[in-house]
Amino acid sequence: MLERIASMSPRAAGERPAQERVAAAPRRPLAGEDNTRPSERVLQLWQTASAVCFDVDCTVANNDQLDLLAEWMGVGQQVAALTNSAMDGSMSLEDALERRLEIINCTPADIQAFLRAHPAESRLVPGAKELIEQLQSRGVAVYLISGGFRELCLPIARALGVPPAHLFANRMNWQVDDETGMPTKLVGFDLREPTGHQGGKPRAIAALRALYPYETVVMVGDGITDLEAVQESGGADMFVGFGGIVERPVVKASADWFVTSLDALRDALPRYRVAMIGSGAWACTAVKMIAENLRSPEKAAKFVREVRMYVWEEEVDGRKLTELINETHENVKYLPGVQLGENVVACPDLIETAKDAHVLVFCSPHQFIHRMVKQLSGHVRKDAIAVSLTKGMRVRPDGPQLISEMIRKELGLDCSVLMGANIAADIARGELSEDVFDRPYFYTQLVPDVVGAEMCGTLKNIVALAAGFVEGLGYGPNTRAAIIRGGLDDMRRLAKALYPTVRRAAWGYCRLRVYCILVHFMRPALTLDATFFESCGIADLIATCTGGRNRLVAKAFVEAQQAGQPRSFEELEASLLHGQKLQGVLTSQEVQEILRRKGWELEYPLFTAVNRIICGHQPASAIVHYKEAAAAPVPGSESPSQSTDDLQRLGAIALGGRPAART
Repeated sequence: MLERIASMSPRAAGERPAQERVAAAPRRPLAGEDNTRPSERVLQLWQTASAVCFDVDCTVANNDQLDLLAEWMGVGQQVAALTNSAMDGSMSLEDALERRLEIINCTPADIQAFLRAHPAESRLVPGAKELIEQLQSRGVAVYLISGGFRELCLPIARALGVPPAHLFANRMNWQVDDETGMPTKLVGFDLREPTGHQGGKPRAIAALRALYPYETVVMVGDGITDLEAVQESGGADMFVGFGGIVERPVVKASADWFVTSLDALRDALPRYRVAMIGSGAWACTAVKMIAENLRSPEKAAKFVREVRMYVWEEEVDGRKLTELINETHENVKYLPGVQLGENVVACPDLIETAKDAHVLVFCSPHQFIHRMVKQLSGHVRKDAIAVSLTKGMRVRPDGPQLISEMIRKELGLDCSVLMGANIAADIARGELSEDVFDRPYFYTQLVPDVVGAEMCGTLKNIVALAAGFVEGLGYGPNTRAAIIRGGLDDMRRLAKALYPTVRRAAWGYCRLRVYCILVHFMRPALTLDATFFESCGIADLIATCTGGRNRLVAKAFVEAQQAGQPRSFEELEASLLHGQKLQGVLTSQEVQEILRRKGWELEYPLFTAVNRIICGHQPASAIVHYKEAAAAPVPGSESPSQSTDDLQRLGAIALGGRPAART
């Protein structure tokens, strides 16, 4: 790639229009102006950089590598004088390199012996490795661009964790012995490399920008050749001068920001705030994992320790729930006996909870999300991202809307989803599960299919009702397995019917590049069928059908009927779930509304049979013959071909009331 870069002119290498570069670059410091403290614009560019390019000598390495080799070869003073001439601009880089190599006159054996005597780790500037690790953990591309030689810089790159392909440096030319075929004598350097010429560093950066869509590039270095990176077209947007090893007056005076310690750059990196919107059992389980992650030492430089959690204010034993959570660090109503962490702060104000948050995690019953995002509109950071843990959909006259779609539309944020096999209490106690918030007891599997994953999480609650009916009727594992298989088939086909483009699975990527605790959809493209065999599909379905709240309530619903003491789903929700919401019944009504409108009721027999049972049109025993139950006429009801919109009925169900009788 270096040969290609050497042949590129700045314009061919992707120079941006002049007005665009002026808008991106900070104002150059005036004479006498203190640039040791970054301006707001400089700090913004540093914190949002897409790529950072470091010089090697006297920037990430504590000396000039060629000078150090010369000293080891016994010609240190002569070579150092030429180095200073090149760095202060009094001698051309090409001449300085050529004359230095002539004086050193080393062999390959000399270089190998030098590298053994001077391990790369011993040559690093304090804080260089830590700074680069922090940048890379945030998804920032890191490059080393050196006017030195690759043979000497490559060990430095490896010690810093920078891929060899991200190192731009000159190459030595060797004369090969005719008899042995081995290189024996140094005969100059490869002139095709851009870094061997004046203006080579901005040319290298311009070529990188032509290959990759970097929005902001920052150059960090100690010398005049590093400063050139922002002084020529197509180069970097900002220059950080480094004077921790050698302080050069010209560089200090002209830098956008001048530092003498790399720790200053690391300390200026942004720290991200996470907020949880919701406080039910699953929200509290998720916030517990987030809080654990943010308390760990390796996350301290990246995240704000405090996690705000929005709590719908209510009283428990005469006390406000937020007060109890903040005093005991436990949600005594929805997840009793589990410590959330001292860095979780309950807040009854939705807008205050989301204020300044870079990551908004939504985990509330889906019927409340629309009201919440409407309230948050205009009150969240424009560069924030969202992660939805909510399972469900909103039915509109023009079709269904998934929660992630709603968040994207109303808040203008990229939204990923977290779906998978999880029972909140089990995870909170530390039992094994798979999903996205990495903990020793909570593993992740990443899928590039947001809609497929979200449809899995939405539809599985209907199947869980069917599983509960079967269990309440006393049937064994074979029947339950058949119901789960039929439900999975309905889930898979309906997801494809509503979202046919999902099979390409090449979209839904989350823009934010830094959150190690969040979903980042980066696996190779999968088909929708593959998504249903991930944790968010079959594993979540099995977990919900064997241990979830929807199964529990459906089982109790059947048992109460068989005991001659029938109870409504509303009554069972209140008595069994202790304030948590039963999502399956509402989701069934929402999905059935879609099936009625489209005339698809017979196409998805298990979904239709479940809805007939919860609406009282069929007995629970009909679930074992769900295809016949779906096809059976409902007295006084419209046929699928005569179905009409019934949003008022659906709205009544969402608010907890009973649907009005059809006339």
